[in-house]
Amino acid sequence: MCSVAVAEQLAACVTKPLKLNELMSKHTSFRIGGPADYLAQPQSVAELQALLVAAKKLELPVTVVGNGSNLLVRDKGIRGLVIKLGNGLMDIKLDGNVMTFGSGVSLALAGYKAYEAGLTGMEFACGIPGSIGGAVYMNAGAYDGEMANIVREIQVLMPNNEVKTLKAEELDFSYRHSALQGTDMLVVSVTVELQVGEKEAIKAKMDDFSQRRSSKQPIEMPSAGSTFKRPPGYFAGTLIDQNGLKGYTVGGAQVSPKHAGFVVNLGNATAADVLQLIKDVQEKIFAAEGVHLEPEVLIIGEE
Repeated sequence: MCSVAVAEQLAACVTKPLKLNELMSKHTSFRIGGPADYLAQPQSVAELQALLVAAKKLELPVTVVGNGSNLLVRDKGIRGLVIKLGNGLMDIKLDGNVMTFGSGVSLALAGYKAYEAGLTGMEFACGIPGSIGGAVYMNAGAYDGEMANIVREIQVLMPNNEVKTLKAEELDFSYRHSALQGTDMLVVSVTVELQVGEKEAIKAKMDDFSQRRSSKQPIEMPSAGSTFKRPPGYFAGTLIDQNGLKGYTVGGAQVSPKHAGFVVNLGNATAADVLQLIKDVQEKIFAAEGVHLEPEVLIIGEE
């Protein structure tokens, strides 16, 4: 239940209008998710800090999201305050072969800006949805690259509201993992170190990755990208395909007939549909192959 008094205090922290009872389906690439009590979109670190101070004073739980591209929000939504960074914190700075991006910059835009600067190393990012802050959090990657290969340092907002710089070696990167997971640190900027390259070669690589992605992945359908992490020694999509689960459907959720590693929203899927489908696939693959598939998509919200 939203409170007018609470809403007024939160709204005073940001320049962009606060949203009440906002459906998270509007803010996720899955197009799924129940309402957030309050949703704020800070446009600067100062606004973000003010929101966190206000939320603490109001004893509101806080959930921070980027572009919502790797996210499944449950049908009952999210209680308290959702802070969306995906359309704020958009600064971009270039210094030689080093680039610094506000955490709300989309990964695809960051990759394109690197190309414009004649810098190589971010071509893998050209088709990955989501913000660069979220990409660091998940150590996002594709084809021949991942964030761990290019990050020099990041700036995070600590629980005490101070901004701190963390070097790449402090981030404990591994497959789809960083030291940020399970903490209250919020990424506010990302600095990457790239190499000078030939723009034509960079563009050709980006075009090749984009063509491969569009031909093999169901990018025309709402999804949260790869649904499962790659199990050691296997590929999740291959296991699912080999066990006849392409096209397997629960309600409005379906294992993509185009790429079995993706669960897509046929148009009216609920989070419950997706969660049941994930469970069914996990059980069938474990029974047939003895392999446990771990979700790559982040699942949040009220049970």
